[in-house]
Parts: sequence; C-alpha cells; structure tokens
Amino acid sequence: MDALQTKIKFGTGGWRAIIGDDFTKENICRVAQGIVELMRSENKTDRPVIIGYDRRFMSEDAARWVAEVLCANGIKVNMVRRSVPTPLVMFIVKNDELYYGIEITASHNPSCYNGIKLIVEEGRDASLECTEKLESLIDKAPTVSTDIKKAEATGLVEYLKTPFNEFLDSILEKLDVQTIRNAGLRVLFDPMHGSGTYPLMSILYTTRCTVDLMHSNKDAYFGGSMPAPSHYELGALIQRVVHEHYDLGIAVDGDGDRLGIVDSNGAYLNANQILVMLYYYLHEYRGWKGAVVRNLATTHMLDKIASSFGEECYEVPVGFKYISSKMDEVDALIGGESSGGLTVRGHIYGKDSVYAASLFVEMVCAVGKPLSEFWQELVDKYGTYELVECNISFSQEEKDRVEKLLMRDKLLPVFPKTVARVNYEDGCKVYFEDDSFIICRFSGTEPLIRIFAEAKDAKTAASTIEIMKNFINA
Repeated sequence: MDALQTKIKFGTGGWRAIIGDDFTKENICRVAQGIVELMRSENKTDRPVIIGYDRRFMSEDAARWVAEVLCANGIKVNMVRRSVPTPLVMFIVKNDELYYGIEITASHNPSCYNGIKLIVEEGRDASLECTEKLESLIDKAPTVSTDIKKAEATGLVEYLKTPFNEFLDSILEKLDVQTIRNAGLRVLFDPMHGSGTYPLMSILYTTRCTVDLMHSNKDAYFGGSMPAPSHYELGALIQRVVHEHYDLGIAVDGDGDRLGIVDSNGAYLNANQILVMLYYYLHEYRGWKGAVVRNLATTHMLDKIASSFGEECYEVPVGFKYISSKMDEVDALIGGESSGGLTVRGHIYGKDSVYAASLFVEMVCAVGKPLSEFWQELVDKYGTYELVECNISFSQEEKDRVEKLLMRDKLLPVFPKTVARVNYEDGCKVYFEDDSFIICRFSGTEPLIRIFAEAKDAKTAASTIEIMKNFINA
C-alpha cells in the first residue's frame, strides 16, 4: 500500500469516513476491489451483489463506482433506481440467497460522513472476522473499473423492478392488520430526510392509518440536524404531534434502520422503552415466546422482565452483529440496543425499523390504552430504570491514555455504592449490587468516548457519569 493512502478500517457499522477527506472515489473503489478479492478468496463470485444507497451526499455516485469495480471484475450487480433503506438490502440478500450486499450509508452519523456497510449471507451484518479479512485484502490487487453503461449493455448490471414487494408482504403477513384498520390511527412520520420513507408509508397506508409526512425531501445536510431519531433531534415532531393531535409520531434515521417514537402526549419514548414495551407486548399479548438479547449499554429492565416470564436475557458486546448472532443461537424473540436499533424474530437479522415500527403501531392499536398508561403499568410492575448517556470527543493520545487506565491497568474510581463485578469484554462496564451500572467505551463509528449509566433515577445515573468523567479527566 502506498504510504500516503488511507488505511481502511471497518467499525461496528461498517467503514465510515468524512466526505472529501477519506471518503473519496479512490478509497471507495479500493474498498470495492477488496470486496472482489474477498469474494474470490471464498469462491463466491457466481451470484450477484445487491447494492443500495441512502440519500447522503455522494451515496448514489459511490454506489455506481462500487458497481463499476465489481462489474469490471466480472461480478454481476443488482441495483435499485432510487435510494433504499438498509433493511431492504439485508432482506434481499436473505430472500434471494445472495452471498453479499452493500449499502452506501453512514447511518445516523453527521452529514459530513458517508460509508460502506457490508452485508453477508442470510442478510447479516458482516462479522469482525469478515471485515478484518476484507481490510487485509484491500490493495492486494490493482483496482480496475468499467463504465456503468458498458456494464448495463453486457448484462452485468440489473435494475430490480419491484424490490419492495416481497419485503412488504413479509411484514404484512405477520401483522394483525385488521386490529390496526379498526383503530383509525393518525400518525405523523418523520424519515429525517433519509431513505426509509417508502416501505413504512406503504404499510401504514395498507393498514388504513391516516399518515402525514415531515422532512421527507432529500437534504444532504439533514436540515442541519443529525439524522438520528433521538429526543434532541425530534423537537419538531414532538411539537406537531401535540399541537395537531396525532395518536403517534414515528421517526427513523438516515438509512431507515433505527427507530424513535413519540406518544400522543408528546412524550419521547427512547430505544429502551420501545424494546421493553415491544418485548412485553409480543410475549404477553401475542403469545410469542422466547428470550431477549441486548448489548452491554442497554437497559437491565429487560433482564427483570425476561426473568418474570421464565425467559433469559442475554448480554452481548456493542455491534448489531453480536445481537443477531446470539438471537439466532438461542432463538430469541427480540433483540436491540439503546442507540435505537432492534429486530424481532422472523424477518431479517439486522436492525429493522420497518418491522419494529409496524409492530409498535399494532401494539398501540391492540392494548387499548394510552402509551403513557401502558408504560406506567410496566414501571409499577418492574421498577424504574433511567439510562443517561454522555459522549466525549477524543484525540488518539487521549484514547491511548484512557484505554491504559481502564482496560490495561484496570483502575476504577471510587463509587458511592458497592461494585458487584466488572466486565472488560467491550470497554469497561461496572455492575453495582443495586442492579445499576456504568459503561465507558469507545465508539466504533465516530471518534467518541461513550459513557452510559443506568440507575433508579436520572440524577443518580448522571452523578455516576460525572465520577467516571472526573476519573478519566475528560
């Protein structure tokens, strides 16, 4: 590799880089040639690769450049003549029994980022072993490319005419459509200028919901906001839900795989609440049995609910590949993470906001009570769990220092409560005897230190974070 070339590194959500800095045509083509070499090394060049892209700046161009490299190497490519959400690409890989799929996306990262997400057989997130092998194969062979028009003329590129049909039908056949139709739900949907609009809109219309859209236009700057369905970013959705009397507000991130919910009172429901309510609803109302899987930074309320059902709650490292793998291993009912990604058994193995949002709509219609009342019943039954998060930017020097302090020297601050155990599997997670916790880890997608703390109240959780911040001098 040329000393001046960027070393391509895949994180928990794929390769992500700043546009014009590292996310350039040259580097995109280098990654594409690496994928070719990966396919050749596994003798998996005999089936097409599905390539999708979100609505970020350069995404459509990047998809074309990747296709041109694959086609120049004799690999057939399937594409869609529009932006598509990541869950659709994962579904097509699974449904069409493909070896690989590619989505051009940086998910919920700031607008200055873009990236490449690799999807493997059965529509799964690429494993760490797979992406490490891919990284080692980049620049092992010279990058070759062809013109997309030539590839089209020779039949190496095929544009799918009805890519959404089977995806939508797979979801609709699992829903209690009549219950939703009977409810006459009014929904305000915010796709956050991203690629997740069409499939969920189709399902909501099919189930006879009244739906209004906001932020549905293509905007590479995402309206000046982060394309993440967090409380901070959904102020406009919250305000409209309340003032225009909607029954529900739904938001998805830039590539349509993370979910945010606003109830009829304007209360933002975080990812932990969504996971808890859906797990309880599917298990107790629908009668779908099974364990739950969560990552290290997700609420322990799931553990308590699972225990009450006689089920297990499994904890895995951050990265949805670990959630989907464990779900498959134990045939879990649902799995998710506090950052907004979740999936339910029976559709795809990755983050699946379309199916999750559809089931959530069904839940709202089926439980026959306001979401605030439903949530309070769960709190009364299982107790209060408040998760607080803090993100801190860092330099490489700071990362090395904090890693040495926490991970190698295994030093901890003095906490005002008893430590039950410490887990160093993914960052440093401290479990306390009162069932609260704090975890400090490095983001796999951005240069951030992420600190999460959960306690019985937000004030206690925040004070625990302050203790950790002071300890690491952040």
